[in-house]
Amino acid sequence: MSILNVEHLTHGFGDRMIFDDVSFRLLKGEHIGLVGTNGEGKSTFMSVVTGKLQPDEGTVEWSKHVNVGYLDQHAVLEAGMTIEMVLKSAFDHLFKIEEEINALYAKLAEVDESEMDSIMAEAGELQELLTAHDFYMIDTKVNEVARALGLLDLGLDRDVTELSGGQRTKILLAKLLLQKPDILLLDEPTNYLDEEHIAWLKRYLEEYENAFILISHDVPFMNSVTNIIYHMENGKLTRYVGDYNHFEEVYAAHKAQLEAAYNRQQKEIAELKDFVARNKARVSTRNMAMSRQKKLDKMEVIELGREKPKPQFHFQYTKAPGKYLFTTKNLVIGYDEPLSKSLELTMERGSRIVLVGANGIGKSTLLKSLLGLISPISGSVELGDNLDIGYFEQEMKPDIDTTCIEEIWQEFPGFNQYEVRTALAKCGLMTEHIESKVRVLSGGEQAKVRLCKLINRASNLLVLDEPTNHLDVYAKDELKRALKEYKGSILMVCHEPEFYQDIATEVWDCTQWTTKVI
Repeated sequence: MSILNVEHLTHGFGDRMIFDDVSFRLLKGEHIGLVGTNGEGKSTFMSVVTGKLQPDEGTVEWSKHVNVGYLDQHAVLEAGMTIEMVLKSAFDHLFKIEEEINALYAKLAEVDESEMDSIMAEAGELQELLTAHDFYMIDTKVNEVARALGLLDLGLDRDVTELSGGQRTKILLAKLLLQKPDILLLDEPTNYLDEEHIAWLKRYLEEYENAFILISHDVPFMNSVTNIIYHMENGKLTRYVGDYNHFEEVYAAHKAQLEAAYNRQQKEIAELKDFVARNKARVSTRNMAMSRQKKLDKMEVIELGREKPKPQFHFQYTKAPGKYLFTTKNLVIGYDEPLSKSLELTMERGSRIVLVGANGIGKSTLLKSLLGLISPISGSVELGDNLDIGYFEQEMKPDIDTTCIEEIWQEFPGFNQYEVRTALAKCGLMTEHIESKVRVLSGGEQAKVRLCKLINRASNLLVLDEPTNHLDVYAKDELKRALKEYKGSILMVCHEPEFYQDIATEVWDCTQWTTKVI
């Protein structure tokens, strides 16, 4: 049975076409992975099917009475909301029913006896609805899910704007699971999640009985939980049965077949055109030339899809630094309250250290404290000699108003326009991205802009805060290759063992020194 039907969907932004006559269906029990390179429109597709965006053409039709839950990578949690308030908002529809019941009971004092029976009957029906949905067990349900995702220890009365990106993602995910929707729409749910909770989510989705659509660039995760892949490329959507690895095999085979057919046809076209050009003027061969011209006119020309530029990352290396890159003495990190015990840390030249551990325990805060971007609660950081540091932040500022070109020009004012465009193109960005405002780009495209700044300035220490978030599979593979080849030292926060295990010389488990309960 089809739960969602999308017919002849066409949508674009300005002169940039995102979808071109796309059709899609979601069947009961399908676990769909929606894949494609950064900027192909995966998140836009989610926004269209959830009604957040109206398509230029086409229809989106959901089955009746389907409850859809959407985990949006761009969702914003408002200041003043506590964790408990967000989680309980999953039951807003039940709280509205309770309000209706209370209003009916209040009305009893104002009506005569003849109306009382109908009001009581209506209130009774609504009361049965609350009971059927375990309304009076809401606090228990909230506590169960909060415990499973490690939110209880944060304190359910905590303001959501005080939390890390990973903690906010967990809250939105917890709310979604409490809603128990018929369909899950998940847009990069593993971004910012630590390894423990990625494993928890994987088990949950493996056992999930209903259908879901998942956007993710985490290949092992996708292989574990999906049975259908939809590939988005050049405005088209193609369906493949099986997991991501099977999709890659079939896609590569189809692409090779198409290219071989294209090359054969191009050779045939060239030969036909040559024959027509040489023989159309001669009386004896004019009919044969016309026959070949008709064949050319009727030929259905094979077209190859536009090849997206593959990113090429190369981190430049400066002079060698001193033996010790940084040393900390009695360092306690945090903002209003300590996030760590007293830390005595040392990093030597040539080290490649990966920081791991649960969200919210202070990994990003440690990086910023080491770099001097924020002040520690107490203690000191001593940086080594001759350091040239390249720093990759998790996110760009949400209110950023520059174009990609302006963003690079501000960083490298000596570049001419050709050099700026070439630098961005090497990071896998196309002309329409390069000239766009940074804030309208996908998360992966924004990450490539930040990487562009990093690879065009020579360094001897890279400090990377979750650099794989949002990056597509190709960009992630290229980043891994570039980091393995980099001659300098690396300090990185990452939750993907398959990414960092071939890069790291040491892995620091930050749960050993955090003061946060996890």
